[in-house]
Amino acid sequence: MIDRKISRYQRLIKQISELVMKCDDLQSRMATINAVLYHKMDGFFWVGFYILKNGKLLVGPYQGPLACLELPSGRGVCWTGINTGEAVVVPDVHKFPGHIACDSRSKSEIVLPLKTGTGKIYGVLDVDSNFANHFDETDKIYLEKIVRLLD
Repeated sequence: MIDRKISRYQRLIKQISELVMKCDDLQSRMATINAVLYHKMDGFFWVGFYILKNGKLLVGPYQGPLACLELPSGRGVCWTGINTGEAVVVPDVHKFPGHIACDSRSKSEIVLPLKTGTGKIYGVLDVDSNFANHFDETDKIYLEKIVRLLD
């Protein structure tokens, strides 16, 4: 039997794919992904992209409460994703060294690096939950599939 979360992700990937394939603009694709995830996934308190520009990590399209405009270099979950090139799942953001609290209601977080076809990292998808321990391996697997839809 397929897990409820997996089933939901499978439906969302199909929906997002159908929506974004109609547009070749990266920012529009990001905005669409944010809107679908924010409104369709339980516990997704903040969903957005941070984009690398001239060595700075700047907020891009997002849904949810007000975001930090720029994330201080080398600190926090997003920069960890950039620096390692890997997805980062944080069960309790308050225990993460150097966590940047854009909104104190955030309790857990997942970050997925965005990579070009050649593997160069150009930003991250950042999802926060106002519940602790909200993200798991299933989220990682399916959100990685979703960020690949940006290509």
